Amino acid sequence: MKLFDTADLRNVGLIGHGHCGKTTLAAALLFRSGAVNRLGRVEDGSTVTDFEPEEIERRISIGASLAHAEWNGARINILDLPGFGAFVHEARAALKVADAALCVVSGVSGIEVQTEKTWGYALEFRLPRAIVINKLDRERADFDRILAQVRERFGRGVAAVQIPIGSEAGFRGVIDLISMKAWTWAGEPGGPGREEPVPADLEEAARAARSALMESVAELDDTLMEHFFEHGELPEDEFLEGLHRGVREGRIVPVLAASALKGVGVDRLLDFVVTVLPAPHERDAARGTHPKTGAEVERPVAADAPLSMFVFKTIADPFAGRISLFRVMSGTVRADQVVHNFSRDHAEKLAGLGLLQGKELTKIQELRAGDLGAIAKLKDTGTGDTLGDPAHPVVYPAVPPPEGAMAFAIEPKTRGDDDKLSHALSRLIEEDPALHSSRDLQTHEMLLSGTGAVHIEVALARMKKKFGVDCVLHPPKVPYRETIRRRAEATARHKKQTGGHGQFAECRIAIEPRERGAGYEYVDKIFGGSISQGYRPAVDKGVQEAAQRGFLAGFPVSDLRVILLDGKEHTVDSSEMAFKIAGSMAFRECMQLAGATLLEPIMDVDIAAPDQYMGDIMGDLNSRRGRVQGMDSTGDGAQHIRARVPMAEMLTYAQILTSLTGGHGQFHMTLSHYDEVPAAVQQKIIAEAAKKRGADHA
Repeated sequence: MKLFDTADLRNVGLIGHGHCGKTTLAAALLFRSGAVNRLGRVEDGSTVTDFEPEEIERRISIGASLAHAEWNGARINILDLPGFGAFVHEARAALKVADAALCVVSGVSGIEVQTEKTWGYALEFRLPRAIVINKLDRERADFDRILAQVRERFGRGVAAVQIPIGSEAGFRGVIDLISMKAWTWAGEPGGPGREEPVPADLEEAARAARSALMESVAELDDTLMEHFFEHGELPEDEFLEGLHRGVREGRIVPVLAASALKGVGVDRLLDFVVTVLPAPHERDAARGTHPKTGAEVERPVAADAPLSMFVFKTIADPFAGRISLFRVMSGTVRADQVVHNFSRDHAEKLAGLGLLQGKELTKIQELRAGDLGAIAKLKDTGTGDTLGDPAHPVVYPAVPPPEGAMAFAIEPKTRGDDDKLSHALSRLIEEDPALHSSRDLQTHEMLLSGTGAVHIEVALARMKKKFGVDCVLHPPKVPYRETIRRRAEATARHKKQTGGHGQFAECRIAIEPRERGAGYEYVDKIFGGSISQGYRPAVDKGVQEAAQRGFLAGFPVSDLRVILLDGKEHTVDSSEMAFKIAGSMAFRECMQLAGATLLEPIMDVDIAAPDQYMGDIMGDLNSRRGRVQGMDSTGDGAQHIRARVPMAEMLTYAQILTSLTGGHGQFHMTLSHYDEVPAAVQQKIIAEAAKKRGADHA
């Protein structure tokens, strides 16, 4: 397989809202470039990048996928990223290894909820961005309307580099404003475009749009601006170089026109990616830290630099084992090379180095700085790990997974699956770190949490198909927390005399509230030796265990500071266990005095639905203790509501929204923050918890 230098690589992440056509566009790019011999379609499950059974069945992307195409002497690594709320965290993790983001926007629906969210991810990683207005062959598609919308939402740097020829069913080509040439497509979808003169009826509009684009480029520096004002245009080479620089610096956001399904504009897009978007070495050097000293380490994106690699995703394959997707951050990696995992401090041999085309792994002997590849069967390497030359250690920061927003109790359908469940869950979590598993200390149930109900359902479906473990889901549990309103102090003594050594420990602690979300903090304020240094951590451990068991209703206590003030010990009878028990007793006494209260998770909820259902939706949100934060029109007769609603009120919302809108509404939610539960609701929750404890002990 051909070896590509860093300058000939392009790493592009496809971002946008679900159903905007990202996967179809990836399929069209692969087919037009000759990377595959068939134009895949989402409808028949034949696309390269949606290969999981759940993706084919649901017709949505649920994970980041990697594919590659060759065009005009360059390799384009394509990251097809999910756009549905339950899986959009995958897009954020993968954009860390991209060098540019192509934001795909529907020519009908325009900017939607996840368009803005994934755009924010691209900004977070300071990625150059371009916009592809897709689906321009659809009814009610309108390039000018969507262009105005993205300019309003994403700033004055947005500039068209193409304008469409025809509209809706008559959309048949594009005018390239850089070269001022027209390209049209006819015949079978995915075929090459044909160069033509600019249509006479579009010549004036094209010249005006080209002038606006050239002015955006000229604004980059004074020399270009002077030339533009003096001559009315820029020389071709300076125009293209200025556009390339403006995109690289994030000051210009080009807009292109396409219909991925019909293949209109696809080869022009391939040309644009190779010509205008940056190569890996044109972006900033890779920055990490030394694993031992914590000092900042900078690595140039160059093939002759020391080797470093960042693993951005793991695929759990029941046959091939663990497949690690990575970016060569610096240096050159070769097959069968021995590298060091700096995140976990152990050696790894790269026996199965290759390139991924969806799910197909093709072996390769070498990859250079900036390239994206995959390795099969690494011994102990996970998502977010850094590997590299043992003589030049560096660790790159991992992208933290989102907090679990909703937890379900799960149990295997058969006793035979009981032993396999733990292994299957660990493999799933390797693949998707946004999943979290734990055991409920009160009920001993296995809990699986994720971004929402759909996320959990898909995870269990994948577990059944991949690992043969079938589970039953129980109703979601709201992850309430407990906290305190005021400071309190208490002294507790644990004294027990038995035959031989007894048990003795006394400690005085104070607890005080911290700001919301600050978590737990332990402070040792003992001066002198009233409690030996070796026993003090035991007090902390006892307090933490008691806090985990809860006080009001069995939910973990958080956002508090525990201060160890004083205590007593006995030369013979004191022990770590005695001080652990005393710490737990002192904590419970403090909780009696500290104004304990319940906290509940509040969700950021985004709802999109046609105008006529807005009244019913708003009324329903108010009945759920929801607070509407804002409302926008999506431009196609629909409205988008942003609200904050307690999670407890949203557990069955999918069915409710379907009922309210006749299936025309959709929503997604993410965890916003924790807030105090109203008193009347608290009483019910505490009473239910007490009743459950009574039943468990009966």
